[in-house]
Amino acid sequence: MKTKLSYFMLSVLVLLGVWRWWLLPAVDAGLNQYLGEGQPPISSEAERLHRSLLVGDLHADSFLWARNLADLSGYGHLDLPRARAGNLGIQVFTAVTKSPRGLNYHENAADAVDNITLLAVAQGWPVRTWDSLLQRALYQGERLHKLAAAVPERVVPVASAAELREVLARRDEGEGPLAAILGIEGAHPLEGKLENIGVLYDAGFRVMGLQHFFDNELGGSLHGESGAGLTDFGRRAVLEMARRSIIIDVAHSSEAVVREVLALTERPLMISHTGLKGHCDSARNIPDALMQAIAAGGGLVGVGFWDGAICDPSPVSVVQAIRYAVDLLGVEHVALGSDYDGTVAVTFDAGELGVLTEEMLRQGFSEYEIRRVMGENLRDFLLNQLPGGRG
Repeated sequence: MKTKLSYFMLSVLVLLGVWRWWLLPAVDAGLNQYLGEGQPPISSEAERLHRSLLVGDLHADSFLWARNLADLSGYGHLDLPRARAGNLGIQVFTAVTKSPRGLNYHENAADAVDNITLLAVAQGWPVRTWDSLLQRALYQGERLHKLAAAVPERVVPVASAAELREVLARRDEGEGPLAAILGIEGAHPLEGKLENIGVLYDAGFRVMGLQHFFDNELGGSLHGESGAGLTDFGRRAVLEMARRSIIIDVAHSSEAVVREVLALTERPLMISHTGLKGHCDSARNIPDALMQAIAAGGGLVGVGFWDGAICDPSPVSVVQAIRYAVDLLGVEHVALGSDYDGTVAVTFDAGELGVLTEEMLRQGFSEYEIRRVMGENLRDFLLNQLPGGRG
C-alpha cells in the first residue's frame, strides 16, 4: 500500500512539474502574444533620441505570470532585460485578481467563473490567495518587492514622490534602476471593506483602478451588466483614496462612474490603458468628450498597444492614436499605456519601445512632443500625485 501511495504521489508531482514547466509557459505565451517576426532596427537618429528619453508606461500585468522578471524570457512582453533594452524608466505594475470566463468588452457577469483562481492554483501561489482577492493583490506586490531585493540595482519599488525623485536622479547619473509603482486592476480586492484601502496602501499600492471587466462593490464596469455609477461604498472608497493621495484609475469604469468620480474629487484621474473612440470605435473606449473632461481636470491618458484599444496594433497605428489623443486632449495629458502581459497581442515588446520614437519622428512629432508622451508626462503626474507630491 505504501509503495502504491508513493508511486501515486510521484505521478502527481511529475504531472505538476509538467504543468508548471511546460504548460504554464505555453498558456502565458498564448495569452500574451507577440505578433509578427520582430521589429526592424531603428535609425541612428531615432536610437540617439530614444536613449536620451525618460520612457514610462502606465500599465503592465507582468506579476500575474510565473516568470522570473529578472531573466530574459522568450515569451510574454516585459521583463527587466527587455525594460533595459527599451530604455524603460518608469513602469506601473498592476495586480490582476479576478477575470470572468468568456471575457469580452460588451457584457460580463460578476458571478461568472473566475479565470484567475485556476491560474493561481496552477502557478503554485500561496493557499491564502486561492479564495481571497485581497491576498492575490498582496501576493503580486510581494513578488515585486522580492524581485527588488534580489536585484536592487535593476528595479526599485516607488511609493512616494521623494522615492521617485531619488530613482530618477540615479538614472540621470547613468543606467539606473527601473522605478516600479504598484497598482490594482479593479478595486474588488477591497472585498467590500474600506479598511482594506489602508492594507493595500501599507503594502505599497499607489494606483487603484475602480473596476475591471465586471461590476463590483464600488459600481459599474464599462464591460459589466448594469452601466451603473458609484455605489455608496464606491463614493466612500474614492474619497478615502483621494485622502491618501492614491491615484484613481478609471480605465475599465462605466461612463457613469467616470462622470461621478470627476464630480466627487478634484484630484486628477488616470486612464492607464485605453484607446480613443474617435480614432478606434471600440466598446473598450469611452466617448471623446469624457476623455476631454478627464484631461481638463489635469488627468493622464495612457494609449494602449493592442487592437481592442486602437483597432490595429502596429507601431503606425499606435502613433496615430497618440497623435489623435494629443490633438484632442493636449500633449501634456497623453502617455503610454501598453497593457503588456495583460492577455493582449502586441507587435513590439518592452525591448522594442524605440520603434515608437522612430514612428513619431516619421509622423512629424516634435522632439518636445516625443519627450512628453514617452515619459515626461508620467513623471510629472506621479511627482504631483504620489504622497508627498506637489499637488
